Amino acid sequence: MELQTGVFDLAVPPIADDAFLLSLVQSGDEQAVATLYDRYSRIVYSVALRVLSDTAAAEDVLHEVFMQLWRAPGSFTAVAGSLGGRLAILARNLSIDALRRRRPIDLIDAIALASPTDLASEAGRNRLAERARALLHQLPFAQRKALEMAFFDGLTHREIAEMTGVPVATVKSSLRSSLLALREAFQP
Repeated sequence: MELQTGVFDLAVPPIADDAFLLSLVQSGDEQAVATLYDRYSRIVYSVALRVLSDTAAAEDVLHEVFMQLWRAPGSFTAVAGSLGGRLAILARNLSIDALRRRRPIDLIDAIALASPTDLASEAGRNRLAERARALLHQLPFAQRKALEMAFFDGLTHREIAEMTGVPVATVKSSLRSSLLALREAFQP
């Protein structure tokens, strides 16, 4: 029996898991990168746009995130956690770096939030976003505002303190408490 080639030949199974796709990327499979791009580009772009408030800069970050994935896929397999979460954090970090290139600021002490939710599914992303929004709204206003200023605006503790009129130590304590509360809420 002869195998037919054509439209139904797929290098990547339609519902491939991230680990499998990353292994294909390591072997130079462009279709695997395209599949990961389709799967995670919206969340990466959303994070970058939220931090940068600039569509062109957010597109640059989106491009850089997936170029890093293409150049060094092994660095994404060596780290624990979901690939979508790691890509979102990378987008956030690259976006903050872009903001820092615009104006000099100090480093932000950040606590990474891990999520047991599978970010590969749209429903999972929506549930995670809704849960995060609900948890943020449960925080006291001052803590929520400081967290937004640090995470999305890339402001340092000192800049937040200057803008809010609160001592730097209080800002640090508030941010740490907020992040720990969010992390605890996302634990399985």
